[in-house]
Amino acid sequence: MPPIAQRPRGTQDLLPADQPYWAAMSGTAKDLAERFGYLPIETPTFEATELFVRAVGEASDIVSKEMFTFKDRGDRSLTLRPEGTAPIVRAYFDAGMQLEPQPVRLYYLGPYFRSERPQRGRYHEFRQFGIEAIGDASPLLDIEAIVLGWKWFGGLDVGGIQLQLNSIGDEVCRPAYRQLLRDYYRPHLAELSVESRMRFEKNPLRLFDSKEPQDQELKQKAPRIVDHLCQPCAQAFQAVKDGLAAEEIPFSLNPELVRGLDYYTRTVFEYQHERLGGAQNALGGGGRYDGLAAALGYRATPGIGFAIGLDRTAMVLKERKPLAPPPPDVWALAVDPKDELYVFHLAGTLRERGLRVVVDPGAARLDAKLRKAAKRGARVALLVGPEERERGEAVVRDMRLKTQVSVAEREVVPTVTQTLSAG
Repeated sequence: MPPIAQRPRGTQDLLPADQPYWAAMSGTAKDLAERFGYLPIETPTFEATELFVRAVGEASDIVSKEMFTFKDRGDRSLTLRPEGTAPIVRAYFDAGMQLEPQPVRLYYLGPYFRSERPQRGRYHEFRQFGIEAIGDASPLLDIEAIVLGWKWFGGLDVGGIQLQLNSIGDEVCRPAYRQLLRDYYRPHLAELSVESRMRFEKNPLRLFDSKEPQDQELKQKAPRIVDHLCQPCAQAFQAVKDGLAAEEIPFSLNPELVRGLDYYTRTVFEYQHERLGGAQNALGGGGRYDGLAAALGYRATPGIGFAIGLDRTAMVLKERKPLAPPPPDVWALAVDPKDELYVFHLAGTLRERGLRVVVDPGAARLDAKLRKAAKRGARVALLVGPEERERGEAVVRDMRLKTQVSVAEREVVPTVTQTLSAG
């Protein structure tokens, strides 16, 4: 018979060989975020669909093409979360965090879902590390967010990161710029791709997201929003640039960077990697979203954050820095299966001391079991044969030196510990 089911398209299994990379990414994220004063938060895997429609924008690709939406038994529309910021802003107000000292700094790690076309490093179910600082409009928080992300890549020794930076203004200066952009593009609508013509009507800033060849020349000659910022936006952007320069973090000004979500204002940024290339070179990014809370029906509250894709970062890590699961400290086996329970008892005693111990059951030949131990990288083998069992002893074998010694049961723990420390 054929298999009952296969792994769904656009998903991946995180196998034991993958886990060291994920442990490194999540461990570095937790350590670094908490050193910056960010606290962990988890939100539900699914939310009311309206949350994302109002937050991200009905015209966005996420809402119009990519969300996994379904009805519950009460005929309510729910959506698997496609991004993390809107749920965290909701949780911020639901939990009354607006009454706490501001800003509230939060970080998260978890799965998200978008029905994008699966491609290298991009999946329907993907995982992100993100931060949000909510409740303060200071550009210092923009700098802090960008620096934190930069140091996360540095902590993982991910070289080749390029920081792209832009400002897209706010509700004061952006309306006039949108009109300027429409006036520029209107005589050329027939030359644009179908998707860009739709974006022209709904959100002309998204025209800068186009990767279609026929749109590139017009995009390059379009007026840039950084040349049309109001004074407060210009001052805030200059403060961000000055802060990054003071921290000696290199960045490139990218006037075409607008990010894909409608809630961004002022600072936007993206971490790109030189090895990925082309249109899929972003590992993550973020920006300020001072208008998001009001769009969701809450009191106007500023915020800044980022989200970094762990799947794509893992792909880069695997190419740059091979990691392996930790080997067992001890490989425990019985020559005669009748003595397996005794070996299991000895293994438990060693595990209580914090050691990683694998018990190898079955009637395979001793040399085959020792080869298995060597292949798994075990530093010590613990062997019990009929004679050792009768005397209440065990053999401790140094797998590196190929030496061994028989010891009484009470000496197993100190002998194993000493053999491991000698290595």
